[in-house]
Amino acid sequence: MKAVRYVAWGLVILVAAAAAAASIGWYTGELGDQNKTAIGGPFTLVDTEGNTVTEADFEGKPRAMFFGFTFCPDVCPTTLYEAGGWLDALGDKADDLNLLYVTVDPERDTPEQMKLYLSSFDPRIIGLSGSREQIDEVIKNYRVYARKVELDDGDYTMDHTASVMLFDADGNFKGTIDYREPTENAVAKLERLVDGS
Repeated sequence: MKAVRYVAWGLVILVAAAAAAASIGWYTGELGDQNKTAIGGPFTLVDTEGNTVTEADFEGKPRAMFFGFTFCPDVCPTTLYEAGGWLDALGDKADDLNLLYVTVDPERDTPEQMKLYLSSFDPRIIGLSGSREQIDEVIKNYRVYARKVELDDGDYTMDHTASVMLFDADGNFKGTIDYREPTENAVAKLERLVDGS
């Protein structure tokens, strides 16, 4: 009986490892040796006050970027809530990090909607929206998955990348925090990012 249990747990671990490898492979598969520089780049978006911002406004600090939408029923609110905990755990180091939440649904997520939505989460999280063209450009440059899914009632939802993407102070891609990754792992990654290690 114990042998069956060990085999079952072994299969669970193998499946989890395969899922992690697939997640990493999604980011690196097409990029080869250039994966650190091919994800990211310039963007022009709009903050929750209606001001135009670019990547230059966030230079000098590493950044964590999460792509989602305000009508998201689970992944986005969970991640944003957890992100507040990460910032708290970082203490003073949180001042040296930009945490950006970029919509993939600009038709509904106006700056006003983003501001209202983010008022339920840590105020250090910066919400960014823009025109459909601006959002499509950042989705392309940051190699984010986002797809509109029509619902039976005539409404729609969005499938999207669930990982938080990490960039150093120079805008180089440094990795991800996976959805529901243990808090201690996420905080350790952010600490390394802020420390430049």
